[in-house]
Amino acid sequence: MQIHVVQRGQTLYRISQTYGVSVDTIAAANEMTPSQSLVIGQALVIPIVGSYYWVQPGESLYSITHRLGLDLHELASINGLTLYQPLPVGFRLYIPPTPRTQAEVNAYLEARGNEVSPVLLQAAREAAPHLTYLAPFSFRIKRDGTLQPPPLNDLGGIASQNGATLMMVVTNLENDQFSAELGHIILTDETVQNRLLQTILSTAKELGFQDIHFDIEHLYPDDRDAYNRFLRKAADQIHQQGYLMSTALAPKTSAAQAGEWYSAHDYRAHGQISDFVVIMTYEWGYSGGPPMAVSPIGPVRKVLEYAISEMPASKVMMGQNLYGYDWTLPFVKGGPFAKAVSPQAAIDLARKYNAQILYDYTAQAPHFNYWDDAGKEHTVWFEDARSIQAKFRLLKELGLRGISYWKLGLRFPQNWLLLEENFKVVKRA
Repeated sequence: MQIHVVQRGQTLYRISQTYGVSVDTIAAANEMTPSQSLVIGQALVIPIVGSYYWVQPGESLYSITHRLGLDLHELASINGLTLYQPLPVGFRLYIPPTPRTQAEVNAYLEARGNEVSPVLLQAAREAAPHLTYLAPFSFRIKRDGTLQPPPLNDLGGIASQNGATLMMVVTNLENDQFSAELGHIILTDETVQNRLLQTILSTAKELGFQDIHFDIEHLYPDDRDAYNRFLRKAADQIHQQGYLMSTALAPKTSAAQAGEWYSAHDYRAHGQISDFVVIMTYEWGYSGGPPMAVSPIGPVRKVLEYAISEMPASKVMMGQNLYGYDWTLPFVKGGPFAKAVSPQAAIDLARKYNAQILYDYTAQAPHFNYWDDAGKEHTVWFEDARSIQAKFRLLKELGLRGISYWKLGLRFPQNWLLLEENFKVVKRA
């Protein structure tokens, strides 16, 4: 699979000639029409076996193989080169496809209201072949220990038809906010706790869930040990019934990291108790904060490296956003929130306002600025083929269990093509 970044003056026809792939095939892979204009800086995926690399100034065969994690002798042989011959700028190297590694893949799906919308059902159908777990968000704990379920519609059938395992996401959401007070009740009132676990197990059996996933957030710092005790108790009962148990963790870089989202999440304990964890490595750039990449690779790496110092890498799933944000400038703290946009919608915005997409190589994330029809300036940070491929490389480098997406319903076709290019998705159902 080739990632091609559109340059000034290029057309889909010229790109198709470069790679020997039809215009219609490239357009279909990127969910665009052949007649749509391209955006300067737009990352396209080109469905070919392997990929090509054009030598940049100052590069050698050694530096290229080191950066791309390739075998020097193999690359030289495939391209008919000696090991240390100088490479002219612009020389095209063929990069063979690498063997796919196994990975588990989860995706959350958040329905609003009393039904799963047709758009979300279609997103689930399209994603399910690429998923190990499908996670309707969420079963909300009530103060008496019962649960308020989310709408499910035919999500169970979609999961079953595609060999995906249903993940039962249990949260302490109350009035659409994570509640420390509700969390405290769950973790300290044994009667409520017992009723909750009984309800979870009976619901899982009734609806066909095979993984119980606790996403308990924003807890009081003093409830850290109580949360660990609850998880041990829950794991005993859940495992006795033959189910998996997983947890969601805030992105920490040390055990001592303080804060209302961090203190009660004990990485080492979760690694010992849970079958696996999802680490929410996103939202550095968030709707109420200043413009920046949602999941810059440097901070993501630091969190994951800390995580695998506390638990086996085989238990860690990297969280990944399927969205970006559109901020109106100037940014004012407490002012209008940024609007969430899908990668496809971000490209449409850049096309509409004739904006050039730039790429931050430190954050490994694309971004652009534009002026809207009302004369307001905006900045957009989002995900593209380059940024997601950088995360896939990190996942493989660290030997992680897999990746977990928040959330379905936001169009990002390049992600799913590259996911299948890089990984053999594990199916447990």
